[in-house]
Amino acid sequence: MFDPTDLYRLSGDVPELTDPVLLYHFEGFVDAGGAGRLAIGHLLAELEHRVVATFDVDRLLDYRSRRPLMTFDTDRWVDCEAPELAVHLANDATGTPFLVMSGPEPDREWELFTEAIGALATRLNVGKLVTMHGIPMAAPHTRPLGVTAHGTRPELVGGPGSPFGKIQVPGSAAALIELRLGARGHDALGYAVHVPHYLAQAEYPRAAVTALEAVTRSTGLVFPLAALKDAAEKTTAEIEEQIIASAELSTAIQGLEQQYDAFTTGAERENLMAETTPMPTGDELAAQFERFLAERDERDS
Repeated sequence: MFDPTDLYRLSGDVPELTDPVLLYHFEGFVDAGGAGRLAIGHLLAELEHRVVATFDVDRLLDYRSRRPLMTFDTDRWVDCEAPELAVHLANDATGTPFLVMSGPEPDREWELFTEAIGALATRLNVGKLVTMHGIPMAAPHTRPLGVTAHGTRPELVGGPGSPFGKIQVPGSAAALIELRLGARGHDALGYAVHVPHYLAQAEYPRAAVTALEAVTRSTGLVFPLAALKDAAEKTTAEIEEQIIASAELSTAIQGLEQQYDAFTTGAERENLMAETTPMPTGDELAAQFERFLAERDERDS
């Protein structure tokens, strides 16, 4: 039998915590608009933090599928950007301590990894585990971003259920943590932010703001969001600039708005994934936006 605690190493000065929230996001699974990645990255950039636990990435990652970048200089190798999967201790805007776990999604030993997370959560007295990511939806950026909440107990989720009903999707380490730890009595929940499908491959800071605001409502943690909101406003302005300049995009967005409004007012429609009006695909819209943003970057440089 393998000991799950062998997968991680605690720092030498781990404090005693009282029911801290553990926010977690792993890179590698679906994350439309970079919602989870941007949210976690923003917190680690804005808040002072220190590492309290690191995981053995040599056991968990397949380097041949995600090769780390190495730097070659003239006649020798000078650096390797080794991946890190770690838990950080930070304080929110009110001084409340919480934990942030981030890094690449493990490629192997998922079951042992979830046991390790459970052992670490017990060791650190974690009261609630929360994850977040983005999913692509046929919804326009001109409407409020939807959020699908899920959790180990109905009381954690609150509000109406998801519009999807019962479905099967490819699994993720984040989802498995919620499933397995919930079965063992831990409180865990997550938020899937509905990102416009034509922006799924771009960075969409508004999705990260929506994710962190959802976390605040469920945990009481308060985050500094000014810089992230500024980035969201700038991105929205760039999107609107392109739409105004393109009759094709304007027509496509109007079609999505009509679909969204019909859905939210109870028109006969299974869910927002349904597409009945001919229009550019999500990939086509995304490609047009990417070209536009690239041209703006070139003009600004």
